[in-house]
Amino acid sequence: MRIVVALGGNALLQRGQEPTAENQRANVRIAAAALAPFARDHELVITHGNGPQVGLLALQDLAYREQANYPLDVLGAETEGMIGYQIEQEMGNVLPADQRLATLLTQTEVDPQDPAFQNPSKPIGPVYNASEAQRLSAARGWRIAPDGDRFRRVVPSPRPRRILELGVIDLLLENGVIVICAGGGGIPVIRRDDGQLFGIEAVIDKDAASALLARELGAQALLMLTDVDAVYRNWRQSDAAAIRRIAVGEIRRLEFTPGSMAPKVDAACEFAELSGGFAGIGRLQDAQAILAGEAGTVITADPADALYWP
Repeated sequence: MRIVVALGGNALLQRGQEPTAENQRANVRIAAAALAPFARDHELVITHGNGPQVGLLALQDLAYREQANYPLDVLGAETEGMIGYQIEQEMGNVLPADQRLATLLTQTEVDPQDPAFQNPSKPIGPVYNASEAQRLSAARGWRIAPDGDRFRRVVPSPRPRRILELGVIDLLLENGVIVICAGGGGIPVIRRDDGQLFGIEAVIDKDAASALLARELGAQALLMLTDVDAVYRNWRQSDAAAIRRIAVGEIRRLEFTPGSMAPKVDAACEFAELSGGFAGIGRLQDAQAILAGEAGTVITADPADALYWP
């Protein structure tokens, strides 16, 4: 079976942890141990988030006030390499010595006419007070939005249209290589009229990119692993109930938190509906049980999977 596993931010940093290399390494080691059984039995692609890492690099970049800051596509490439290196090494430490792995910097093409470019909404980087936010907005041309009683930079989050390294990823999989790619949704790029590519200041939703990648690779399963055991109906309410198995048409009638579970549910629905495969959402430590349909939330295109209560 060909499987795409999308690691959530908790695979690299637990909630409240300092974003140190040591903490990231310890969490990646846990993720590698959880994914090792998949690598022995299936063709495996691993994607991952990079939000805290890009934010940290952006914050460090601000220390050099006299220098132009690096654009987001470059920061995305840096984090893909950094995180991929850690995942590749830790996976190699728990797998047989002859297992081949590769980390691939991945460009994700987006539409230059995507409405997201007219309505930047994705928070990025540190928080600022009002005066600092105004100064940075004027000096760097940033869009700024409220974040509680503070302010943050916001950037476009366009939909992914194409994974440019798809053929290379497919070739590697066919030759038994575990591939780590499309980190943080991939490096956002736009194609000019003359066919040339260039990077843009944007952040692509990692779950949407993982779903696109899984469909285009012909994967049978997409697993989105996070720190919540399942998708819940009426989350944090007295009648909250875990959704264990559900059809796309049924789960689309429910509402989920924007920017949190909603993007995962949307990506899962899109993958299941367009590929005929199944998507699973749940905890990293339950990865094997989710694939077996024994944990987490499984979303399929089968109308028979219509009940969302246990």
